[in-house]
Amino acid sequence: MIELFQLGKNYGDFCAVKGLTLQVQQGEIFGLLGPNSAGKTTIIRMMAGLIRPTSGRILLGGKDPAREPEKAKAILGYIPDRPYLYEKLTGEEFLEFIAGLHRLNTEDGWKARSADLLELFDLHLWRRELIESYSHGMRQRLIITAALLHRPKILIVDEPIIGLDPKGARLVRNLFKNLAKGGMTIFLSTHTLGIAEELCERIGILQRGQIIALGTLEELRELAKIEDRQLEPLFLKLTGEEEKQDP
Repeated sequence: MIELFQLGKNYGDFCAVKGLTLQVQQGEIFGLLGPNSAGKTTIIRMMAGLIRPTSGRILLGGKDPAREPEKAKAILGYIPDRPYLYEKLTGEEFLEFIAGLHRLNTEDGWKARSADLLELFDLHLWRRELIESYSHGMRQRLIITAALLHRPKILIVDEPIIGLDPKGARLVRNLFKNLAKGGMTIFLSTHTLGIAEELCERIGILQRGQIIALGTLEELRELAKIEDRQLEPLFLKLTGEEEKQDP
């Protein structure tokens, strides 16, 4: 469902992403991890069609965002780490606006899906309040609802639980698991290693714009020659951050 071929992105003389090749299968939850400035958000924004690659190619469900942007975005849901919302709209009005962007009609059932998701995320009673009155966590839950409104085949997520309370974070984890079981492909980037450890079938570790390790947790443990069952020590060792830790 997701294919990246020799993907690269330069900003002047700085190379943010270097020759990245990756495939993610339907129904897989794939995690992209890396230190700050490793290139994670650049990759996600290229996949979402927000910035153009300098080199290489992206295919989302066989659609090239550079050549067929509308078709690619029609099957894509995107949850950014810093969502922009129209604060003078109510939550209900914002979702209706999103439905219009995707050309959804009443027969599509988007209103029922919207109501179900608002209920799930405890936003039902706030649906007619202005978004400017929403907390950060409420805004994050609203943007997740909006990203799922058109039933995308691929969901790209940058920091899925940022700003969410423990209940909201658990809801999102369970939701992602159920969506993947239903065939949705989820590509997520996070600094919360526990989320990646719990959700992701495979993990790619990015450093300086290149994937330095790729595989299941067990495969990454073998690569790092480490027996610890947790992801954090493995991640620190593979990225060379282990030696920088205080004794």
